[in-house]
Amino acid sequence: MHSILNTFACMISLATYSDYPTIVELWEESVRVTHPFLPEAYLQEIKALLPSILPQVKIFVWREKDGVVRGFAGVAGSKIEMLFVRPDSFRLGFGKKLVQFCIYSLGVSEVDVNEQNETAVRFYQKMDYQLVGRDELDSLGKPYPILHLRHS
Repeated sequence: MHSILNTFACMISLATYSDYPTIVELWEESVRVTHPFLPEAYLQEIKALLPSILPQVKIFVWREKDGVVRGFAGVAGSKIEMLFVRPDSFRLGFGKKLVQFCIYSLGVSEVDVNEQNETAVRFYQKMDYQLVGRDELDSLGKPYPILHLRHS
C-alpha cells in the first residue's frame, strides 16, 4: 500500500496561500453538488467564513501536472476537517487517494460528515470508517446533523 501512496504523494502537496481562491472555488462547486440540502444563504455564509477557516488547517491538494487542482483535504490533528473533489472528477479515485494519503501518510483517523450527504457517508463506510457519534447540529449550530466517524 505504501508504494502506491508514494505514487499518489507526488501529486499531493501542501497548499499555499495562493491556492486559496482555487480551493474556495472548488469547495463551492463540490458543495453545490454534494450538499443540495443546504439553502443558498447558508452556503454563502459558510463560503464567507472559508478565508478564516483555511489557515487553521493543513490543506493538501491533488494537483495534476498541468496545475489543475482536482481535490483537497484539510487536516487538523487526527481529523480530516474537509475533503472536496471537483464534480468533474467524482468517481475517479481522487477522494479515495486523498483519504488514503491522510490515513497512511499523516496518521489521520477521524472525520465528520453531514448525515444528509448520503454519498459521502457511503464513501467513508467503504473506506472502513465506523460511526462513533452523532450531533443534531452542525458546528455553526444549524440543524444539519453531523456524523462522527473513525477509521478502523
